[in-house]
Amino acid sequence: MASPPARRVEPALLVILAGVVAALHVGKLPPAIPVLREALGLSLVQAGFLLSLVQLAGMAAGVMFGVVADGLGGRRSMTLGLLLLAIASALGGFAQGAAPLMLLRAAEGFGFLLVVLPAPGLVRALVEPRRVSAMMGLWGAYMPLATALALLLGPLAIAALGWPGWWWTLAALSAVMAIGLRHAVPADAGAAGTASPVPWLARLRRTLAAPGPWLVAVSFAMYSGQWLAVIGFLPSIYVQSGIAGAWVGVLTAAAAAVNMAGNIGSGRLLQRGVAPARLLTIGFATMALASAATFAGSGDAGLPPAVRYVAVLLFSGVGGLIPATLFALAVRLAPGEGTLATTVGWVQQWSAFGQFAGPPLVAAVASAAGGWQWTWVVTGACSVVGLLLTAGLRRLLAQRAG
Repeated sequence: MASPPARRVEPALLVILAGVVAALHVGKLPPAIPVLREALGLSLVQAGFLLSLVQLAGMAAGVMFGVVADGLGGRRSMTLGLLLLAIASALGGFAQGAAPLMLLRAAEGFGFLLVVLPAPGLVRALVEPRRVSAMMGLWGAYMPLATALALLLGPLAIAALGWPGWWWTLAALSAVMAIGLRHAVPADAGAAGTASPVPWLARLRRTLAAPGPWLVAVSFAMYSGQWLAVIGFLPSIYVQSGIAGAWVGVLTAAAAAVNMAGNIGSGRLLQRGVAPARLLTIGFATMALASAATFAGSGDAGLPPAVRYVAVLLFSGVGGLIPATLFALAVRLAPGEGTLATTVGWVQQWSAFGQFAGPPLVAAVASAAGGWQWTWVVTGACSVVGLLLTAGLRRLLAQRAG
């Protein structure tokens, strides 16, 4: 009796997994910083640059990499990006100083963009229309999933293999994913997965002349800046509060992971016909209220620690409604099929700007105030701007529907 044929992983899911693998390279550094500082003699400033350099490519030229990805085609761009990540991470494991590690970190940023920018359009091309919103919800969870995995697995891998072994493990994983993507995803996966015949400058002009990409991109900056600021400083906040070291990693990873629930839930709700503007409104309003509950007041003036942590979970979990909704809108509001990755690149550029500017701004306010009690003012301002942009998106969607 012949055995049944082995089930293959759905190509769209493989595209999402490739995004998770690429994002692991973004999240691999935080758990390695203490070891790197000791092994390579890195200063705190150099460690900070290593954290931010992976966002340099996205902040400086996200939209241009989107243009490149549109020109290469989705599968080819993602394969090249994964191979670049594999090579840079493999070489990074041999680094003996800060300078080569920083250079390779920047190269990883370029590879990351080549992977993630064409992915939403490629996912859309690989699934039937009725499943697009749900799959965008899964795609929106790629970054928090990778962040949580890196926070949980990174310390274990570093303890067993050293920090170079952590780098080499992710290099091998990226190479395997590149091979799998190359074989599983069709070369002609719809218009979003083939090279665009439109000249790159025309695609760029068309994207930046449309209001939709701007509204989506700046909204993403308002989300990403405050999310990374809160999640990124949680370990420092918890250490200052006297929480044991082992619990710091668990609590922070859980706060990052719960963001996936919002992303996946957003995709399901969009599929069921819930208006995108409603989800964005709920997300930004909850982030504003939850951050105020988390940080307003200090000592006896603040809420109990358990209540504050619940507020952090609401901040991240309900806030997760925002990125998946914005990814879906980026695909919907792109000015044409040949500009999908260009539009996502513009969104990624503003997302990177938010991640670059948000944490230092929160840190500056905390330093000036002598504590974290005024952090909610920064996050609340981001949410207010996000709500104003949501109103603009609501009007634009109504115009297109009419």
